[in-house]
Amino acid sequence: MAQQIGIVGVSAEGAALCYRTICLEGERYLGQYDHPEVSMHTHSLAEYMKRIERDDWAGVGELMLSSADKLAKAGARFLICPDNTVHQAFGYVEPRSPLPWIHIADVVADEAKARHFRRLGITGTKYLVTSDVYPERLKPHGVDHLRPEVDEREEINRIIFGELAYGVTTSDSVAYFQGVITRMKSGGCDAVVLGCTEIPLLMNDANSPLPTLDSTRLLARAALRRAIEP
Repeated sequence: MAQQIGIVGVSAEGAALCYRTICLEGERYLGQYDHPEVSMHTHSLAEYMKRIERDDWAGVGELMLSSADKLAKAGARFLICPDNTVHQAFGYVEPRSPLPWIHIADVVADEAKARHFRRLGITGTKYLVTSDVYPERLKPHGVDHLRPEVDEREEINRIIFGELAYGVTTSDSVAYFQGVITRMKSGGCDAVVLGCTEIPLLMNDANSPLPTLDSTRLLARAALRRAIEP
């Protein structure tokens, strides 16, 4: 029997895309319409943002642990969080968690290694791209990284919170991301991390100047594989 997956949600669009991916792709492993049991708990994004904006990562961790406790009681066997930014609190969360986790950046790093990428452009919220969430997980694999410029971080952050968090996508935002990714390609990157779980709503391999590493779907697929492990 497949293990129950627990999703610690943060933003609605990212959590929904992760959930849909698990449910729709489960039949690849389990048969038509089938997928493991999935439970999700989500504190409001506003509660997370209050803590993120005051650089209170321990407080972010407490919210994540609150969700983890509820999901453990609901029968989940392990946890995922389809939000890259809050992984900055992972050091607070993992030692006290009632259940094991799959770290989103580990999944992306494994994919980068498997596809022989050597330097990744990192896109995401301004909080994520200035952090060590990805660099510290990529380094053991020998994978380098490039961050957006300061002005790019601000505009990408605006697009994420002002548009993508509401499920809004525009051609202007696609063009902006394409420009940033083109610069990263010129800077030696051979792939780009879609390091906010809403960015896959906007960018993909079809419209990106570089191959994309879709953190949302990669995490969902890793959860599926773990859930069906014997």
